[in-house]
Amino acid sequence: MPLINIYLRRGTTSEYRRNVSLGIHKAMVDVLEVPQDDQFHVFHEVSPDNFQMQPVVFGLRRSERAMFIQLSFNHRSAEQKAELFQAIVDNLRLFADVPEEDILMTVNETARENWWAAGRVVDPATGYDERMNAVRDGRVSERG
Repeated sequence: MPLINIYLRRGTTSEYRRNVSLGIHKAMVDVLEVPQDDQFHVFHEVSPDNFQMQPVVFGLRRSERAMFIQLSFNHRSAEQKAELFQAIVDNLRLFADVPEEDILMTVNETARENWWAAGRVVDPATGYDERMNAVRDGRVSERG
């Protein structure tokens, strides 16, 4: 049950936010193999006064469309997180025309026992949703 918080400046359209959500969720399904219906995205549009950032960060110019994406989910390997970051960047470029310079991400890993949702069935041996067969069984993803 990943929880995604997306912070951006006020003034985006609902279509833009849907496309951002689509890009992030597709990456979560493709890379982390979360179930298709396991989508919880919260958009936080803030006034420019409350979105302070230097115009050049780490040597790269960032635009007014820069966004912070905070991903919360159970522990994943460094390789999976790197693959997820790249998939999100690729999808946001494709679905919402967001350049990679305007995407900043962080992962907050939480212990499996810290998640609860009515109707969710968790395998007690793995802590994963029972629909996540490859993760539950310890198999490597079909993608390699």
